[in-house]
Amino acid sequence: MTTPLTFPDKNEGVVDRRRLLKAAAALAATGVTMHAASAATVTPFGQTGALTPSTDPLPLGPLPGSRYPDSHLESMKPKVSFGPSDFPAFAGTMAVERVATGMRWAEGPVYFAAGRYVLFSDIPNNRIMRFSEDDGHLSIFRQPSMNSNGNTIDREGRLITCEHSGRRVTRTELDGSITIIADKYNGKKLNSPNDAVVAADGSIWFTDPVYGIGGFYEGLKAEPEQEKHNVYRVDPKSGDVKVVVDDFVEPNGLAFSPDEKKLYVCDTGFTDGPDKPSHIRSFDVDLGAGKVSNSKVFADMPKPSITDGVRCDTEGRVWCSVGWGDPNEDGVRCYTKEGDLLGKIHIPETVANLCFGGQQRNRLYICGSSSLYAVYTSVQGALKP
Repeated sequence: MTTPLTFPDKNEGVVDRRRLLKAAAALAATGVTMHAASAATVTPFGQTGALTPSTDPLPLGPLPGSRYPDSHLESMKPKVSFGPSDFPAFAGTMAVERVATGMRWAEGPVYFAAGRYVLFSDIPNNRIMRFSEDDGHLSIFRQPSMNSNGNTIDREGRLITCEHSGRRVTRTELDGSITIIADKYNGKKLNSPNDAVVAADGSIWFTDPVYGIGGFYEGLKAEPEQEKHNVYRVDPKSGDVKVVVDDFVEPNGLAFSPDEKKLYVCDTGFTDGPDKPSHIRSFDVDLGAGKVSNSKVFADMPKPSITDGVRCDTEGRVWCSVGWGDPNEDGVRCYTKEGDLLGKIHIPETVANLCFGGQQRNRLYICGSSSLYAVYTSVQGALKP
C-alpha cells in the first residue's frame, strides 16, 4: 500500500492578491491524495492516522458526468467536423481529468519531458509540487519555494522560477543549486516576478506585477519599489535586465508564438478596478534587438473574469486560462492566431495557468485553484513552454 503524504497547514492569513476579489480568497482544500483515480483516499491537512475513504465530491479521474465527446469541451462552431479549423480539443475520445488535488492555489505549471513530470507552484503553501504522469504520483519538489509563482524551462533543461517573497527570478542548476537571474532593476528591488518565458537566444522575459507583495498569503507584504509594473528581458550573455514594455497595469502570463515573431502578455489590471483591462495584448518581436512593437489587444476577457496564463500550440493558436469571475467562464479558452475564439474547456474551479506536456506534447495541464487537471488535445504545444 502506498501511503499519501500529509501536508500540515503552515499558512494562515488574508489574501490581498486581488483587491477587487477578496471574497474569492477561500481556496479551501480539505484533503490531499497522491494517487491516480483508482486510489482515491485522503488524509486531511495536518492530521495523521489511518486512511479514510474520500468524501471529496470531485474525485480524481474524469470529471463527473463526462461522456464522449466530453461536454466540458465547448466548440464555438455550430457543427463539429473534427477538422483542423474546429476547436482542437475535440478528437472524439477525450475527457477532462482531475489528476491531483490538495493545493491552496496552484500556479505556474511546466513540463519536463526528460522525467515525464510537471512542476507547478502552490503559492500560499510555499512549495513547488511535482506530478509524475507515468504513475500519477504527486510529491513536493521544493519547500520552501520563496512563494514561487510562474515556472518555465530553458534550452539546457533547467528550471526558471519567479519568486514572490524572494522578489526575484531564479534558475535551478542541474546540480540543484540556485542562481539568481534578476532581483533588481536600476538598483531597486523588483516588485514580485510573476511569470517567465525563455526565447531561442537564451534571453529570459518575465512580468513583474505587485500581487506577491500585497499581503502575507502569497508572499511578504512590502511597498513596491518599481513605480511601473513592467515586462523585462534578461540578456543571455551580459545578464543585464532591461524594460521591454512599461505601460501594463498588472502584467501577468506571457508566451511567444512558435516562430517567436509575436509576444502575448496577459494584463489582469481589472483586479485594480473595474475600469482597468482584462485582456491579452500582442506585440511584434525583434528578438535580435530584444524589443517589441505594434501593441494590440489580441483578446478581451468577459469581465469580471480575467486571464492569468497563456500558451501557444505549434500552429500558433493561443490557449489561455480564465477565472475569478463568472463560474461559467472558469477554464481555458482557445483562439486562432488571428484572435477568433475557437472553443472553451470548462473547469469546475478558477483557472490560473496551463502548459502543454505529455510524450507527444498533446496533453494540456491546467492549474485550477486547488487541483491539477489534464486533457488530451488533437494538437501539440509549441516547443517553447
